[in-house]
Amino acid sequence: MSETDDGYDGPALLEVAGLTFSVTVHLGGVFQPLDGRYRWYGRVEAHPGLTELVGERALPVEVWTAAGTANGTIAECDLWQRYRVQGTGLPPFRVPFALTDLPAG
Repeated sequence: MSETDDGYDGPALLEVAGLTFSVTVHLGGVFQPLDGRYRWYGRVEAHPGLTELVGERALPVEVWTAAGTANGTIAECDLWQRYRVQGTGLPPFRVPFALTDLPAG
């Protein structure tokens, strides 16, 4: 497992449509000052069961890492069968500042 100042690369669990998948993720994020929200995003390494379940749809996802849990969306499969995940709010990894200290948007 590896954490950087601006994201997370490593093992994760994804829950999609009631099924749990053990995967590798590459996540990052950015605070958007215009709306006061933190947006996290990234890619999930190819996983045959995930590809079979999600296909070309966009579905709700819950992402677990050793540092946290977050809800988001999984969609947009690329040519290498990696899916994009994204969400708004507290991410499933540590950030270099306290998101709870930010003013309400």
